[in-house]
Amino acid sequence: MDKRVIPFSPPDMSEDEINEVADTLRNGWITTGPKVKEFERQIAKYVGVNKAVCLNSQTACAEMALRVLGVGEGDEVIVPAYTYTASASVVCHVGAKLVLVDVKKDSLEMDYDALEKAITEKTKVIIPVDLGGVPCDYDRIYEIVEKKKHLFKPSNKIQEAMGRISVNADTAHAFGASWHGKMCGSIADFSSFSFHAVKNLTTAEGGALTWRTIEGIDDEDIYKQLQLLSLHGQSKDALAKTKLGAWEYDVVAPLYKCNMTDIMGGIGIAQMRRYPEMLKRRKEIIERYNEAFTPLGVEVLNHYDEDHQSSGHLYITRVPNITGDQRNEIIEKMAERGIACNVHYKPLPMLSAYKNLGFNIKDYPNAYNQFVNEITLPLHTKLSDEDVEYIIENFKGVVKGYI
Repeated sequence: MDKRVIPFSPPDMSEDEINEVADTLRNGWITTGPKVKEFERQIAKYVGVNKAVCLNSQTACAEMALRVLGVGEGDEVIVPAYTYTASASVVCHVGAKLVLVDVKKDSLEMDYDALEKAITEKTKVIIPVDLGGVPCDYDRIYEIVEKKKHLFKPSNKIQEAMGRISVNADTAHAFGASWHGKMCGSIADFSSFSFHAVKNLTTAEGGALTWRTIEGIDDEDIYKQLQLLSLHGQSKDALAKTKLGAWEYDVVAPLYKCNMTDIMGGIGIAQMRRYPEMLKRRKEIIERYNEAFTPLGVEVLNHYDEDHQSSGHLYITRVPNITGDQRNEIIEKMAERGIACNVHYKPLPMLSAYKNLGFNIKDYPNAYNQFVNEITLPLHTKLSDEDVEYIIENFKGVVKGYI
């Protein structure tokens, strides 16, 4: 088989996206405007909620959700140790205390028993992570939250209406995934999606925040609050100010700037039209990979079963009993064959930022064990059938020397 060059996760752009961007540039409205508003409507409908807000990143969405909830100094937020920094950095941004819990043994999901023990009277939010596009066990999470209701002390109107810890899922990988027949985005109290360049559905940079309706709180009020938070606290967005004679505005608080542009929104609208086929293709590739690798003893994520359907974002593998150095050798050997692999993720306590906050990887043995032999293979809709076969044959050939 001739050597190929296979990138890890290139964006899948078509003439449809190019036409939407050209239309945006021609119509004279390039910042937040009608295309973003339409993209928001489509996202809300797709996941099954009343409202969605599009911002410039998943990180902004997760942070604004914490700010809407009034989370800040003196509060605690629980995050799994095995995730990307964005899941945890937002807790630091709002001044709350970050509490990390280990994952379950031989799993990428949070250790739910450890989660239950970590909850205190100061806990305001739990941030579970749908890693690789596979939904967490939300039944267990909500069971824990209900069990710990007696400890909860609300500090704003929305917290009071909820009457319990908020589940703010990091669904960066999970757009299009479902759990017990419900779409991710409508399961957790707040869900933050990423549309970064490497994601299944991309707007180059960008994200969306969705939320479940909270009894006693108007969805429109939350939407308006998010608009203020993301546009300097300005009482009118630029679109509203374009109406004749409608220049007048107020700034109600010195807030933030993290809105999505119509250029990004246009790309998103085109991607939405193509998304069902893109998800279908990812599933085909995953099934082909599974068929080839599971007989070798390579451990893979359970992307699809009767309880859940993944978005098929990452093809995470673990090669049993190899060391970190051997894992790196495998990645290098794959690179020599033109195949770009990756690692998801280095646990947070191994990173300087979190070491400096006092976290030590020795306290998170399961996360470390998941990381040390993890290899992520290319999984994207630019892969041809021939590319998939090339990856399979080469990975099998390389890995056989280590199993």
